[in-house]
Amino acid sequence: MKNSNIFRSAALFSIGLGLSSPLLAQEDPALMPAEKSVFDGDYLTAGIGVAVGSSYEGSDDYTISPLPVVLGSIGGIDFQPRGPGIALDFIPDREGAKVDFILGPVVRARFDRQNSIKDPVVSALGKLDFAVEVGPFAGVQVNRVLNPYDSLTAQVDVRWDIAGAHDGMVVFPSLTYFTPLSPSVVTSLSINAEYVDDNYADYYFSITPAGSAASGLPAFTADSGWKNVGATMLTAIDLDGDVTNGGFSMILLGSYSRMLGDPKKSPVTSIRGSANQLFGAIGVGYTF
Repeated sequence: MKNSNIFRSAALFSIGLGLSSPLLAQEDPALMPAEKSVFDGDYLTAGIGVAVGSSYEGSDDYTISPLPVVLGSIGGIDFQPRGPGIALDFIPDREGAKVDFILGPVVRARFDRQNSIKDPVVSALGKLDFAVEVGPFAGVQVNRVLNPYDSLTAQVDVRWDIAGAHDGMVVFPSLTYFTPLSPSVVTSLSINAEYVDDNYADYYFSITPAGSAASGLPAFTADSGWKNVGATMLTAIDLDGDVTNGGFSMILLGSYSRMLGDPKKSPVTSIRGSANQLFGAIGVGYTF
């Protein structure tokens, strides 16, 4: 596995910043990974965290929930978490390559407004079914952008609900810059957006006349468009000071997103919630 992936794999524990260390720019020998690494060949990272996020997408109420995560690589197939779900990269990384390609399937579950609805007015609209979104994801990763171990990755998911919930399509593009700051600390910044079709927008953000009568909110019809845009910062800290030898690590994650279009205009957001959405998590993982 190339050097940038050795560090990036530790950071992927949490979740699917343009920060550069002066030491890395000078190629400090202290930052050079060992010849042998736990990330050479097959490896697995398992972890658990605690997350704080909005009660539903567009809500201004927040709930606390557990965040279990598994990622790794087996037989040259990389797998990484995708919210409550998983993405598989079937294209092996090439040793020392400047550019690597990403392609494979992704599966993601969506429980929005299925439980934990704290707002009684929105709760009066009724619970929604959970969705299972399946589709391909693809991307390209450029290695050694500003230092020997960083990377810039552009990728996109295209997913369709197969569980009969929203019956719609979601397009999720993202751009992520990753870099180590020291032998034990890695960080990344990701910017992303989400586009949804009419079925998705209607299911989560429209309010029917019957829903209006039950909740007191005005009737509303939501159409397709960009649902949100946001940014996520992730920092991973290896607890024994060497990210390459596996073991325990601590993960800190924070993100902000801004609702757009009809999802922002919907009464569940504009009247009962907020277009500003925050998410935070802290956890611990073990790599072997």
